[in-house]
Amino acid sequence: MPTYKAPVDDVLFLLNDVFHIERYGNVPGFAEASPETVAAILAEGAKFCEEVLLPLNRVGDREGCVRHDDGSVTTPKGFKEAYRAMSEGGWIGLSADPEFGGQGLPFTLAAIMNEFLTAANMAFAMYPGLSQGAYHALRVHGSDAQKKMYLPKIASGEWSGTMNLTEPQCGTDLGLIRTKATAQPDGSYKINGSKIFISSGEHDLTSNIVHLALARIEGAPEGTKGISMFVVPKFLPKDDGSLGSRNAVSCGSIEEKMGIHGNSTCVMNYDGATGWLVGEANRGLHAMFTMMNEARLGVGIQGLALSEVAYQNAAQYAKDRLQGRALSGAKFPAKAADPIIVHPDVRRVLLTIRAFNEAARALVIWTALQGDLANRSEDDKVRQAADDQMGLMTPVVKGVLTDCGFANTVLAQQVFGGHGYIAEHGMEQFVRDARIAMLYEGANGIQALDLVGRKLGKDGGRAAMAFFNDAASFVKAHADDEAMKPYVAPLDAALGHLQKASIWFMKNAMFKPDNAGAGSYDYMHLFGLVALGYMWAQIAKAALAKKSKGNGAGTRMDAKLLTGLFFMERMLPETGAHLARIQAGADGVMKMPAESF
Repeated sequence: MPTYKAPVDDVLFLLNDVFHIERYGNVPGFAEASPETVAAILAEGAKFCEEVLLPLNRVGDREGCVRHDDGSVTTPKGFKEAYRAMSEGGWIGLSADPEFGGQGLPFTLAAIMNEFLTAANMAFAMYPGLSQGAYHALRVHGSDAQKKMYLPKIASGEWSGTMNLTEPQCGTDLGLIRTKATAQPDGSYKINGSKIFISSGEHDLTSNIVHLALARIEGAPEGTKGISMFVVPKFLPKDDGSLGSRNAVSCGSIEEKMGIHGNSTCVMNYDGATGWLVGEANRGLHAMFTMMNEARLGVGIQGLALSEVAYQNAAQYAKDRLQGRALSGAKFPAKAADPIIVHPDVRRVLLTIRAFNEAARALVIWTALQGDLANRSEDDKVRQAADDQMGLMTPVVKGVLTDCGFANTVLAQQVFGGHGYIAEHGMEQFVRDARIAMLYEGANGIQALDLVGRKLGKDGGRAAMAFFNDAASFVKAHADDEAMKPYVAPLDAALGHLQKASIWFMKNAMFKPDNAGAGSYDYMHLFGLVALGYMWAQIAKAALAKKSKGNGAGTRMDAKLLTGLFFMERMLPETGAHLARIQAGADGVMKMPAESF
């Protein structure tokens, strides 16, 4: 059975030594997040994930969810009790507003907890994860009455939430939505249509499920300009918040999936269900993107989380498994063979995963901090700059972290050899579960197009230029530091590749859009490598400073510096290959006639 230990010490190092969270004390919610409080919260959260959720991960994979004849769904054994414990512990409302019963702590802490939860049990973590997204969308776009009715119950975990976008004929192109909304005399709407791939669409964990659904009001414009968002609860709430009659929205079936079997991914049927408009009519896509951007960061975290738990198990196996002798001579002559950790290729695999994990965790925390500043800072300039960076990094975090996360679960499985293919070690489940993260909330090719087609040139390229300038300023500030040169010199070269690619798009994509399309995926990964390299340079700076102070941190900091050096020497140079493919243009991709495929 797989094991997992939440990386609390690594997170605290990032918060305290790399990003200096104390600097944010003037931002609402951060004053309450003292180092002692944060450490205590993360330790308790880690304990819950390791002791309660991890043992249920394989149970959920084996049992899956069961739909009954009446349309109800039963989750795997132990899920309901675990969800109750999570709700009672206040974890679902960790960053929710105090006025709605939440703890008001930074969103950054919720993002960190999402990594722990997902690594322990991804399928389970999706239930509260969707609720957090629904909470945020209603908080931003809901009416005062809707906020009063739904937010306290979602924040407490008494009710849960979902997002209902996809239909059989449309995924990314939401302008093709057919679900209809018919206005009623009392101000409500009747919703008719069908949605597919709805995570957590029906279950027995909460007394009510609050669906946020996209639909087209009769007579609305065609395409995305005519889409509205509605709140459609499973049970219609009475004025006092108690549950009334069953609404006409139901689970038609549970999707048969490759992984995340413990999550009920449903086909949802709306048969004249009662719903209420959220925000403005025909502005539903704008409202849903509030939820989707947060969800995309959450999906990026899933890639990191599965990579982390897969790494932990692979590293332990490599230290235990005896096979062959080291190329340089036996390292454990008293044993029948050396553990496979002595072999260079096994170390290459483990270091590749670990170097990604530590930088990806830093990037997640840095991006979440931008989200906190964008939503909470009282300084207009700070809010704008943070919102710029959050928007720019969302497709990078989602696309790169899930691509690499899945690849790393496969690498970790490889360490086990044939045992990695056998269910009892749990590695094959990590591979299956991680695969979905590359697909939902916008497939990664779409994330790449979003980055190149929308985010790169948005506001005259303001966000991208700010990132380039920040990274370049860091390189310049540490260029003469001998200890930092192995980290900033490769970063400088990679940043040059990213800037060249950006300029190439400016010169070659306007008159030939296929150039942007053909190079977008490489650009996303080029951007991701530079962002991860920037994180590693900052980690190295903090590790060197911490090491110089002693306090017994030397060995741990040495490990970080060596891991960062591996990234700089063996992983970051891939930016050159990405640049070459981008500059090759679209001809090699687009010239072949469709019938020749």
